[in-house]
Amino acid sequence: MPSLRLLGSVGEPINPEAWKWFHKYVGKGRCPIMDTWWQTETGMNMIAPMPAATLKAGSAGKPFPGIIADVVDKNGKTVPAGKGGFLVIRNQWPSMIRTIFNNPERYIKTYWKEIKGVYFAGDVATKDKDGYFWIQGRTDDVLKVAGHRIGTAEVESSFVSHKAVVEAAVIGVPDPVKNEVIVAYVILKGGYKPSDELKIELIKHVRHEIGPVAVIKDVKFTDKLPKTRSGKIMRRVLKAQELGLDLGDTSALVN
Repeated sequence: MPSLRLLGSVGEPINPEAWKWFHKYVGKGRCPIMDTWWQTETGMNMIAPMPAATLKAGSAGKPFPGIIADVVDKNGKTVPAGKGGFLVIRNQWPSMIRTIFNNPERYIKTYWKEIKGVYFAGDVATKDKDGYFWIQGRTDDVLKVAGHRIGTAEVESSFVSHKAVVEAAVIGVPDPVKNEVIVAYVILKGGYKPSDELKIELIKHVRHEIGPVAVIKDVKFTDKLPKTRSGKIMRRVLKAQELGLDLGDTSALVN
């Protein structure tokens, strides 16, 4: 342990509480955490903490030198600091994907036509006033509650900030009035037991952290979450299970 110089985090946006635990108990408060954002398609880290830069728990940092990243609305206009939007790259870079084998039309449609003139990453994010990027998750995982867009990572981080919760995953389920409402799957810390009282307490906690827009329909206590081998939570499996649908391809699941 004393030989550790830095720590890494990949797969999912790391919530601030997990970041702080990792920094304190594994890195002993001295090791920087490299929580980077990139894709197989980008071929390299695109947003990452730089040496000697101030670290922010839960943020992937700032764009790598030479990379022009931005958070925009559906028309490609930069959104104000702190507001959620689509993560895009405004320039080209040496290791970027250049086509899809035998399907160049799909390449153009997927990455360059969603928002004209920029590389569309398929993730949602925010950028704070200091230029740090906060990844909220895939566009497919964005919750649409009563006309508001909420990132799954934001809601999950709110659950994990409660003293009783060690990990959480949330999904949106159809609602005739609000379009979607939120169902949460929660893993409790040792010493805490599932109860209706704790469920109500968690719902109130998240509403206090995010606001009334965070409409939680139900909290389900579980011992584990479906994940891929790289640590990504497979929310589509939870959603299919919740709605009684076919689970689809589960070959990437660890458990």
